[in-house]
Amino acid sequence: MSADLPRRRYARRTFAFMGAYVAVNAAAVAGAFDDLRRPGAWVLGLAIAAPVAAQIWATLELMRQCDEFVRAVLAKRFIIASGVAMALFSAWGFLESYAQAPHAPGWLIYPLFWAAFGAVTPLVRTSR
Repeated sequence: MSADLPRRRYARRTFAFMGAYVAVNAAAVAGAFDDLRRPGAWVLGLAIAAPVAAQIWATLELMRQCDEFVRAVLAKRFIIASGVAMALFSAWGFLESYAQAPHAPGWLIYPLFWAAFGAVTPLVRTSR
């Protein structure tokens, strides 16, 4: 298997999953789902979350298809970014509870994770 093939698959999957994520979110923001009753709103919430889960799967698939070094570096970046995102979001939650900081919706953890992943990527170049 060519080294570029897993990256191309990942890119295609990312564009497909995030395209669905953006499309459903844009429709929701535009009011397409404003008249939903409770069961429909639950389905909408899960429909928006499905591409998030799929993107995480695509990232894990990329890790599985790469060689050991790339897999280890990606895993290290993933773990560090997860820790950074959880620490920041937890800190914000405590600020909400004790310092009356404005509420941050829970779904922000996902873009926060990817922002952290982007920030740590140039800093993590080795699996050590």
